[in-house]
Amino acid sequence: MLAKFNQATFDFMVGDIRNRQGERIDYSLHHGNGASKRLLVIGHGVTGNKDRPFVVALAEALAASGISALRFSFSGNGASEGRFVDSTISKEVEDLGSVLDAVVAQGYEVAYAGHSMGGAVGVIRASTDTRIQLLISLAGMVHTAAFAEREFGMVKPGAGFMWDDEACPLSEAYMQDAAAIGSVVGKGAEIRVPWLLVHGTEDDVVPISDSRDILARAGAGATFAEVKGSNHVFRGEESTAAMIGLVLNWLRDRGW
Repeated sequence: MLAKFNQATFDFMVGDIRNRQGERIDYSLHHGNGASKRLLVIGHGVTGNKDRPFVVALAEALAASGISALRFSFSGNGASEGRFVDSTISKEVEDLGSVLDAVVAQGYEVAYAGHSMGGAVGVIRASTDTRIQLLISLAGMVHTAAFAEREFGMVKPGAGFMWDDEACPLSEAYMQDAAAIGSVVGKGAEIRVPWLLVHGTEDDVVPISDSRDILARAGAGATFAEVKGSNHVFRGEESTAAMIGLVLNWLRDRGW
């Protein structure tokens, strides 16, 4: 039986997280109910990190409702070790596996919520990794090759930047990996766990049609919810609150 413990004890129990390359994964924990062994892991999108305002708001709301949350930055992003130019969807799928290794080793039941590219990462991982018991896609990227071409097709890899951000150089590795994956739409039928897809109606980065496309391939365990008027990052109090409410209610309905 797990006794109640404070935040410092909870941090210590998870400890250092490193990926297969030995790079340290930066994370923050939000402690919910001390008696619970359930944890929602949250992954961000391309050029993002664990400290995006809506990610922090989601984690804080979960903890306030009694659900522990771990938000982390993929390697090469935020304060995690590694080079941004090495960041690809495939490497992030491995990073997520390393995070799961760390938390499952401590006996936690895991749900995963991925935003944007982190959504594609979640679909790929959950299609084969049974440690993910619940899956949430927030404005999830589905057609990876189309996304890369649409957003960065006019940028020269190795010379230009993603969305003109000098901290995020566009690499050939990223473009090749996105093209090789092509789309995760076919993996919709491979998701065997309850799955929530949330998408803003005004998303101009990952179109809402991505979620609708993969929903059409998904099984009966998939649920789709729109956030009216929301952009890609659920900006604004109303949009953020609507997204959080959908996630919390869905988790509660599944006994979390």
